Amino acid sequence: MSALISPPAPGGSGPGPVVGRLLRSRLAAALATPHGVDRYLERFNPMWAAHEVRARVVSVHRETSGDAATGSAPVATLTLQPTSTWRGHRAGQHVLVGVELPGTAKRHTRAFSISSAASAPGERFTLTIRAHDEGQVSSYLVREARPGQLLHLSQAQGAFTLIESPATPTISRLLFITGGSGITPAMSMVRTLLRDGYDGHAGRKVTFLHFARGPEDQIFADELAAIAEADNGVDVHLRYGDQRFSEFELRRLVPDYRDTDTWLCGPAGLVELVKDAYAGPESSGGALSPRLRMEFFKPAVARAAQPADGEELTGEVTFARSGASAPASGTSLLQQAEELGLKPDFGCRMGICFSCTRTKTAGAVRNVLTGEESSLPDEEIRICVTAAAGDCHIDL
Repeated sequence: MSALISPPAPGGSGPGPVVGRLLRSRLAAALATPHGVDRYLERFNPMWAAHEVRARVVSVHRETSGDAATGSAPVATLTLQPTSTWRGHRAGQHVLVGVELPGTAKRHTRAFSISSAASAPGERFTLTIRAHDEGQVSSYLVREARPGQLLHLSQAQGAFTLIESPATPTISRLLFITGGSGITPAMSMVRTLLRDGYDGHAGRKVTFLHFARGPEDQIFADELAAIAEADNGVDVHLRYGDQRFSEFELRRLVPDYRDTDTWLCGPAGLVELVKDAYAGPESSGGALSPRLRMEFFKPAVARAAQPADGEELTGEVTFARSGASAPASGTSLLQQAEELGLKPDFGCRMGICFSCTRTKTAGAVRNVLTGEESSLPDEEIRICVTAAAGDCHIDL
C-alpha cells in the first residue's frame, strides 16, 4: 500500500489529485481490504484521506468565559483545517464532529453549526461551540481542544441555508431571529453576504434580531458592533435579560415580517413565540408563513434499536469468526463487539466512511439512523450504525 502514497497536494492537506483518484478507486479498495485505504493513509499523515473527512484544529478563540452564577456557559470558536476530502459548506449548514474523549474507548459524535462564511472544498472553516454541562463533547472541545488536535468530520449537512448569493441576487428583505448559540448559522449567512459584496442597496436590507442572557454572554460581540456601525444595510438589534421577544416589536422593526424571508434558530421558548407570530389567522387554519425557516438542531447520532410497541427485543448476536456472542441489546453491533473484547476496524462511527462494513451472513438488523430493517442473507452492513433486530450472525 505504501507504493500508492505520493507527496501531498499544495498546502499539505492530502495526496495530489491524480493519486487521490487512484486511492479512491476500486483497485485501491481491494488492495486495502479489510481495513480501507484511509487506515493506511492515516498512518503516514493524519491529514491524508481518500474518503473520510478529518480536520486539524488551527486555533481556539474564547468568545465568552461563562458565569456559573447566572447559568451561562463558556463559548469558544475553533478554526479547522480540513482534509482535501472536505467538499465545502453552504452558509447555515452544520457538521458532525467525532472525538475520542479521554478515559473512553469509543468515539463520540455530535453536530455543530458552522459559524464562518460559506467555504470551498478544502478551505478552513470555524465552529463556535457552547460548553453545555450535559454535553460531554461540547464541554471537551471548548475547554480542552488545542491547536494540532485531530477531529473526525462528516461532510456539511442541512437545508437551513442562505438562498441569496451574488449569482442569484434578489431585492428581498432578509430577517434573522436568533437566541443564544442559535446565532451561529445566522452569523455564517451574514458573514457570507458581507464577504460576497452585500451592500444593502436597491432596497436589499437585513434585520438581525438576537436574544442573549446579557452583554457578558454575547457571542461575536465585537464583530456585531462593527457590523451595526458600518453602512452595509444590516440592522443589528441585541436584546438582553428580560427583553423577551414580542410580536409588537417585530412588527415595528419589520412591518411585513410574515412576507419576509426569515431564518429562526434558538431555544424552544423563543421558537414557539416566533412561530405564534408567524401563524396565520384562525380562518386560514393558523398555518405558518412559508417564508419562515426554522432550525431544529438534532444531532444525527445512532439511537438504540427499538422493538415494535408491546414487544421486547429478543435474539442472540453471534460474531462468527471469534465465536463470541451476546443477547441483542439494541445498541450498535460495533458497540456490542467492543463490549465482548473484539476490536473491529472503524473510522467515523457515523455510518459515513464505510470502514466498519462487515457481512451479515444471517438474521435481522435495523439501521439505527433510519429505522430501516433487513433480513437479507450475506448482506454488507455498517456495524457502527446497525443493531440486531433479532438473531443475527456477523462475519467478525
